[in-house]
Amino acid sequence: QVRVAESGGGLVQAGGSLRLSCAGSGSMFEFYVMGWYRQTPGKQRELVAAVTSAGETNYADSVKGRFTISRDNAKKTVYLEMNSLKPEDTAVYYCNAKWGGAVFWGQGTQVTVSS
Repeated sequence: QVRVAESGGGLVQAGGSLRLSCAGSGSMFEFYVMGWYRQTPGKQRELVAAVTSAGETNYADSVKGRFTISRDNAKKTVYLEMNSLKPEDTAVYYCNAKWGGAVFWGQGTQVTVSS
């Protein structure tokens, strides 16, 4: 079982940058597919970016070229580097860990981008 906790959210102006961190605990972290999702009020949670145990990544079209996901298995941490932020990136960002049939979520961190 893995527990994950997000940090790094905050308020930033449009065009700015933020780096989110997701700290994991527990065993077998390196085998988990790690993802970042986001959610705004009244909308479904959506995938932002994910990275497999092999380091393969995928991104939502809306963030391609602006966001970068990476993982450091030794530190059991996943990062989301967000550049050129837009007001529409405002959301609660959640870290997600998946392996086999197990899925774990963090509590989320708020990102607010002002125009």
